[in-house]
Amino acid sequence: MPTPSLEQARRLLALAQTGLHYATSPFDTERYEEIAQIAQAQLAELASTDSATVAQLFSFESGYANPKLDVRCAVFNDAGQILLVRETVDGLWSLPGGWADVGVSPADNAAKEVREESGYTVDIVRLLAVWDINKHAHPPSVFHIWKLVFLGRIVRAGEVIGAETSDVAFYDLDALPALSEGRILPEQIRRLDALRRSGEIDFD
Repeated sequence: MPTPSLEQARRLLALAQTGLHYATSPFDTERYEEIAQIAQAQLAELASTDSATVAQLFSFESGYANPKLDVRCAVFNDAGQILLVRETVDGLWSLPGGWADVGVSPADNAAKEVREESGYTVDIVRLLAVWDINKHAHPPSVFHIWKLVFLGRIVRAGEVIGAETSDVAFYDLDALPALSEGRILPEQIRRLDALRRSGEIDFD
């Protein structure tokens, strides 16, 4: 969960972004740009990175500030094991998924990510969870993120066609590998298994 300082810095940057979108005078623009620089410096310090990296991350963010949407898919085999992919960026494991793409529905986005990152074609069965990272024990993030997790059913196997993952495997829920906890937590994977069994949907 975010610290008060992290939440304040993210909120300050969101206000600066929204202010820049609606600013009508050079004076307002200058002030909002200064606020954005201050917030980026705070986020960099809290996330143990540098201001230039944070500024680059937000360089394509404009308009009214909104949370970013992370779409993931939980796929289980007949033995009850979960499909995980190894992320090339950090060498850790996660559910297939990523940022939502413009022009693609959430369910189609989840299926696309599974196909690209694991090689499996899946049918999307239903929505399992809508989570706000602020309400879970994820490590600090410069972004405020909402996560949609869908349940996928395997149709067929195939070749990995993306470059974001380096390995694919099914794991027992009591023997999970080192997870990329900014993306998914062990307790969330166990919760997803309970949700697919119960037919419930979890939401924050």
